Amino acid sequence: MEQNINVRVANSGDVHYAETITTEMEASAKARGTGIAKRSPEYIANKMNEGKAVIAHLNDGTWVGFCYIETWEGEYVANSGLIVAPEFRKSGVAKQIKRRIFNLSREKYPNAKIFGLTTGLAVMKINSELGYEPVTYSELTQDEKFWAGCKSCVNYDILMSKERKNCMCTAMLYDPADHYTPEETTQEFEKKSKVYERLMHIKQLVFGKKEKNINGGASKPKSLMHYFFGY
Repeated sequence: MEQNINVRVANSGDVHYAETITTEMEASAKARGTGIAKRSPEYIANKMNEGKAVIAHLNDGTWVGFCYIETWEGEYVANSGLIVAPEFRKSGVAKQIKRRIFNLSREKYPNAKIFGLTTGLAVMKINSELGYEPVTYSELTQDEKFWAGCKSCVNYDILMSKERKNCMCTAMLYDPADHYTPEETTQEFEKKSKVYERLMHIKQLVFGKKEKNINGGASKPKSLMHYFFGY
């Protein structure tokens, strides 16, 4: 079935997929219990019309997956909203979509820093294979419009309580002016994947609890959690 999947730049002829895409985005977020910035069908359709999206489908037109480009401050690009239809997950199509949207971003914005926020280890792995590195939130765009997009996420209160320094998502960045090779970032991810997995789990546990004694208690020594997530 994978051989029949077409992965290409979306266009105005694909707008009929927009509602299906946004519905699946919302359903997937609820299933994970993490949430993503909600987008309307009109917003997705506009990305298609602008040629700033990648879509995957079968030869018979069955929708398979999607991702789109956002730009911030003229310096940052985000590959956002990666979603694959449930029946095609674990088929390798997500990697194909990510690679195509990454290449499209490099074609359109060759000097821009490409970044992403993710709660999934699988997406971290794909990003690493493209040359992304885990970074702190301070290295991302500070454009208020970008952060406003997080308001519809179920974790928005966590983000704001941490003064936008960290949240459930892990930030990753590709800087065309200063980056390791994809081979190096892939090797580094493989070496630390178990650590990342444990840290994500701990992060979910910590952020899942209400903060207590914010102004009280002795300060704790800095740990790996501090340096990776900013605790």
